[in-house]
Amino acid sequence: MGRRLTPLLLFASLVCANLAAAPALSEWPLPWPDSLPRDPVIAADGRVWFCAQRGDFLGVFDPASERFSRFPLPPGSGPHDLAIDSDGQIWYAGNGNAHLGRLDPASGAITPYPLPLTTMDPHTLALDGQGSLWFTLPGSNLVGRLQLTSGNLRFVAPLTEAARPSGLLIDRRGHPRVALFTTNRIATLGPRSMQLIEGALPAPGARPHRLTLGADGAIWYSDSARGILGRYQPTQGWVHEWPLPGGPGSKPHGLARDARGRIWVAETGFEPNRLVAFDPQEGRFGAALAVASGAGGIRRMRFDPARNEIWFGTDRNTLVRLRPGP
Repeated sequence: MGRRLTPLLLFASLVCANLAAAPALSEWPLPWPDSLPRDPVIAADGRVWFCAQRGDFLGVFDPASERFSRFPLPPGSGPHDLAIDSDGQIWYAGNGNAHLGRLDPASGAITPYPLPLTTMDPHTLALDGQGSLWFTLPGSNLVGRLQLTSGNLRFVAPLTEAARPSGLLIDRRGHPRVALFTTNRIATLGPRSMQLIEGALPAPGARPHRLTLGADGAIWYSDSARGILGRYQPTQGWVHEWPLPGGPGSKPHGLARDARGRIWVAETGFEPNRLVAFDPQEGRFGAALAVASGAGGIRRMRFDPARNEIWFGTDRNTLVRLRPGP
């Protein structure tokens, strides 16, 4: 027979349950100063890989032991983003010296894939699960594709000049979607043909930056120019937008979807930077969470569904874990 709680014990249990369910941030400073950690990805073993754009290395953090390790890259690499393939290999964008690279975590061996021009600036990566690595090149105004088995490289330019392709994701149908940052457009590419189609958002002043996929397959975007969180459903052609709590000066950048379908957005226009969650079912934002270090800038955020966690790096040389609650 179960034990009946007194009203006081019941109240205490509810308080503890609510505290356990509250979102929580944990932050770890890197042991290497001024490394500028970027765009972490979570491996199957729970370790968190990240790139150090100023330090020319890939780092890995074990949350269980709270230990950092690093793997040096060629000088000048300026790594900007990471992706992990089905074999556990770590891919990175050599933003500083025009190459893509693959790191074998077991041996530390690096396989470089030089790009055709030394001015090329690979930025954001996405594996499509069909043998290709897609990447954006903002300064070069291109989107690229590397076929992993052959090493073949192809590029396509947006229709709009100086569109600065930035945020990138693979949608449910395997189509790459790209935020054209200096326009009000989100592009769609054919996975095989690489045919590029630009879809315009209704507001001429919209500037989509980062993208994440919603639970229903819609594309969510941060609009750093207007302080907007947007939802774009390209198959049906509609767009919904919500002003962020911080208003036009919030400068939203990184965003990620959690297990409940909420969209977490980084408001980088404030010191300290803040995280806010938007509930699509309720149509409203929750309370803001401030990052203890100040962050100074939060770019790509990634959700780990196995552990219900969101990770990101900051310009204050820290790695941050957000536990959004059950």
